[in-house]
Amino acid sequence: MAAVAAGSMVLGLAAVPLASADDLRHKKAKVERNLSGAHDDLEESSGQLRAATAALQAAEAQLGQAQAKLARTRGELAAAEALDRQMQAKLEAAIAKLARARADLEQGHAKIAEQEHELGQIVVQNYQSGDPSLMGLSMVLTSQDPSALTGQLNSVRNVIDKEAVTLSRLEASKVLLTVQEQQVEEAKAEVAVQRRAAARNLERKQRLEQAAEDAETQVRSLVSLRKDARVEAEKARQADLATLQSLEFERDRIAAILRQRAEEARRRAAAAAAAADASGANVPVYGGSGELLRPVPGPVTSPFGWRTHPIYGYRSLHDGIDFGAACGTPIEAAASGVVIEKYFQTAYGNRVVIDHGIHRGVSIATISNHLSSYAVSVGDHVRRGQVIGYVGTTGWSTGCHLHWTVLQNGSPVDPANWI
Repeated sequence: MAAVAAGSMVLGLAAVPLASADDLRHKKAKVERNLSGAHDDLEESSGQLRAATAALQAAEAQLGQAQAKLARTRGELAAAEALDRQMQAKLEAAIAKLARARADLEQGHAKIAEQEHELGQIVVQNYQSGDPSLMGLSMVLTSQDPSALTGQLNSVRNVIDKEAVTLSRLEASKVLLTVQEQQVEEAKAEVAVQRRAAARNLERKQRLEQAAEDAETQVRSLVSLRKDARVEAEKARQADLATLQSLEFERDRIAAILRQRAEEARRRAAAAAAAADASGANVPVYGGSGELLRPVPGPVTSPFGWRTHPIYGYRSLHDGIDFGAACGTPIEAAASGVVIEKYFQTAYGNRVVIDHGIHRGVSIATISNHLSSYAVSVGDHVRRGQVIGYVGTTGWSTGCHLHWTVLQNGSPVDPANWI
């Protein structure tokens, strides 16, 4: 018992009986029928409305995709523009660096030229005065005054030192010049790299700008297309609603005819019963069998009942059941009766209305809709099981099927209770 009680409760909630496998299967079947019915409700719309609605949905989907694409493109373009600014700054920095390197190189060239000129002047002076080292040797050999010799030798040494220093500065300047030339080449290479990168990004930015412009044009076009599709869908919807409203008058007209026929049948039955009582004969009630024959062998694809229309958005009664059957399948009379109507109606297509008289004390009639063709005429007396027409897809229909309605005292009821 404890196990049973535990199985009946969840997290301390009040005990409820567990659903049986049959209950779950029943619920599953009910859900599947509801899903099927929701899909088949689209048949309660004109082809124009279905097409207009599909066009609107397609336009909205395309617009959503186009807007997402435009947003992505704009994001990529913004990133490319930011990168372009960064690359432009790098390029400008590289160009400035190159300009500085070239200026340093020019100064280096000028400095070397100056040093070479200075060294040249020293050489000229030496040429005019003689080689300082030879002059020093001559002074040693010819001088008689030691103090004068020391001064003369210091002067020669200063000349030689000046020449050496000038030459060293010249060599150092040449080494620096080589470095500066290398820096110029490196700066030129960096500028070239930055220019190529900037050019590639500029090309990508231009492509993105064009793509963004194209995407904006597409969005504007799709906005206009969606607006037009909405207008067309609304026109078709209003036309369908007008047709559906006219069906109410149609149902009232047929119900009035059936009520009148039922009243006449009851009077005849009462008169026949009175005559039978007088004579002692046993007269059967009009209609007799009390059960209806399934009109076609196909499966039920949409049951009877109330549902929310997927396009109109209001609750409406699916006033019959739909049998899935191929076009051309024979439709049999559900019971004996009289054909009282045979005509084309915008929503229901080709339809046949048969009065089956009194069954279980109520007036019963059936209506077969969307027929491809008829096998009976108005006024014909038909037998139970007699072919009255053929399955089709006329009127508001998305495929071959039979929409079959049972009227009880002129009002639609669930046909499943009669077959």
